[in-house]
Amino acid sequence: MTDLKERNQKIIDAVIRKANRVCPGSLSLIGINGSFMTGDYCEKSDLDLLIVIRDDRGWQLGCAFIQDDLQVGHDIYCTTWERLQCDAGYEHPNISKLMDAEIVYCAGEKEKEKLEQLRKTAKDILDAPFSEQDYAKAYNQLKEAEHGYTAAMISENRSDVLNGAGRAIYYIENAIAMLNKQYFHYGVKRAYEELQAMRNRPENLCELIESVILASSVPAIKEGVSNLMRETTAVFHQVKESLAMQKKTAGKEELMGTYEEMYSNWQNKMHAAAETGNRHLSFMSLISANAMFAELEGEVKIDRYDVLEGYDPQDLHTTAMAYDRVLKEYLKEYQKTGLAVNHYPDIDAFVQDFIGI
Repeated sequence: MTDLKERNQKIIDAVIRKANRVCPGSLSLIGINGSFMTGDYCEKSDLDLLIVIRDDRGWQLGCAFIQDDLQVGHDIYCTTWERLQCDAGYEHPNISKLMDAEIVYCAGEKEKEKLEQLRKTAKDILDAPFSEQDYAKAYNQLKEAEHGYTAAMISENRSDVLNGAGRAIYYIENAIAMLNKQYFHYGVKRAYEELQAMRNRPENLCELIESVILASSVPAIKEGVSNLMRETTAVFHQVKESLAMQKKTAGKEELMGTYEEMYSNWQNKMHAAAETGNRHLSFMSLISANAMFAELEGEVKIDRYDVLEGYDPQDLHTTAMAYDRVLKEYLKEYQKTGLAVNHYPDIDAFVQDFIGI
């Protein structure tokens, strides 16, 4: 393995020498990442480098090549401080290059300090208690997984189904890591090992993923990825419920105007839909109202209000009355806080009060 380390050093030295020749002052730092940083390397391992450049001239340092004597491919990839800054915000869990790379070249102390500050920014985020913002970041990854799942489910072409399922798996793994405020240290080779050690996950997560990978027929792939999505979504619901226990109780400031908005936006639409038999208007109004309730429930502690439960496409009058009942129930949230509904007998009374006459 000494020969591999000598080879690695030759690559690193070559990057530095080329930087001095074609883009002096552009190279900020070089770090070793991947298997040679974690100790998982073998004779077929390529060298994974973190190469940070200051300006566009530094892109000349990027190169991909195949080393014939070992039949190993290398990808010398450059990145910028701006991209590392984004990584430090922990919007995805693939930040091992930022966090773990062993720095072997640094242009100066300022670069070293800059890297350490970015690492500290990311570490502070990772170490802070899990919050609604953290849940939202993880949920963004789950939404991406849903896109892959949808692509898999609507196709009958095996390659397209596999591609969609693979995308779902990739983003589910990311989502689970972020639901645990962790990042992947070791890459794909040891993904199961890292996932298995995470607390917030489906109990049989790796088996669920493996069932998709092992599936040979289109129906089997779809069944496997459906099970994976269902179990992962259930874990997200559990975490969200635990966060709900930490949310503050709704007060006047949080609820003010919400009942009036729900009345204004959808109450008359629901009854108009019933009078005209417009199922689309009725259904989409309920969907919009449901979204508003969901947003409120995500922000503060209130009871759950299910406006879709009363939807009856065969009886829109019953549907409209069901919406009225939900609105009436929601008034209890106002009563809990002592908040009064903003009523005026006519528009003149509103104008007089609004402008302070």
